This record gives sequence, structure tokens and C-alpha cells, in this order.
Amino acid sequence: MADKSSKAPAKPEESRHHVSAWDPLASLRREFDRLFDDFSAVSGQRPGSVVSAEPFWRGEFGFGQAPAVDIVEHDENYQVTAELPGMDEKDIDVKFADGVLTIKGEKREESEEKQKDYYRSERRFGAFQRSFRVPDGVEADKIAANVKDGVLTVLLPKSDDAKKREKKIQIKKG
Repeated sequence: MADKSSKAPAKPEESRHHVSAWDPLASLRREFDRLFDDFSAVSGQRPGSVVSAEPFWRGEFGFGQAPAVDIVEHDENYQVTAELPGMDEKDIDVKFADGVLTIKGEKREESEEKQKDYYRSERRFGAFQRSFRVPDGVEADKIAANVKDGVLTVLLPKSDDAKKREKKIQIKKG
């Protein structure tokens, strides 16, 4: 019979579950932990904090962000639709120059509350700008824009030449 006492017990370093410093997955996890810690420091949260900082414009697009935009081509025009919640026509500027459509906006929100035992005043400001290169053949003098319920719609009519440029190509069996 073999003597069991002559075998050395396994050391923790030899365990297959041990993570060494060179393990690529452990390195990746440390990097993610560092990124989340850095993000928490920038956003004003303590690492591991459950409370998040209130987003600018309460969940809408905010500072450093741009609104969602849809661009659709129709037979007669191009349609640009931008979601601008809480904004009126006085807050939005639409320009077309040198084949580029630019949509700019700025939102200012101020609130003030006075009570017997406290006073609260808040101000929020945010601006955005988006620019889009428009295909040739847009009739610049006929561009129209309107805003309704926080949705901006810009119609860019195509010239007659631009409408005729499309040609259906017949596919032959080969």
C-alpha cells in the first residue's frame, strides 16, 4: 500500500479556479471595473451608489446629445423628421446652405418655487446642432418646416430633374 502521508496537499495557487495576473478574462474584468469606477466619478456617483444623477431634461436628449432624426425619400421630396420634445418653433432654427440642411435648437428651462420655509430656483440649458448633406436637385426656395407636438418635419422638394434621374433597370435572365 502506498503511503498517503508522503503526498503534499494541493496548494491554493495550484487550484484550477485560481485567477492569475496574466489571465485575459481577469484582465478584462479589471478593465471594466475601472471603466465603471471612472464613469461613476464623472457622473457624480460614488462607486457602488444606487442613486443616479438626474439626467438632463428628465430622460430626453440632453447636453452633448442630439435628437433622434428620421430621413425618408419620397417620389416628390425628402422628409426629415426630428424628435424635439418640449420645444416650440421659437426654440428651433432650420437653415439650408451649400447643400447642407442644419437643424439647431436651444432649450431653456427655469423654475422657481417659494414657500414659507424654503425657496427653490432651478435653471437648465441645453443646445444641439445636426447637419445633413442633401442630394443635388433640392429646390431650396421651396423647403418648408413645421413643428407639432415636439416633432419637427422638414420637407425638401425635389426638382423636376432630380425626379427624372431615377431609371428602372430591367434584369434579363441570363
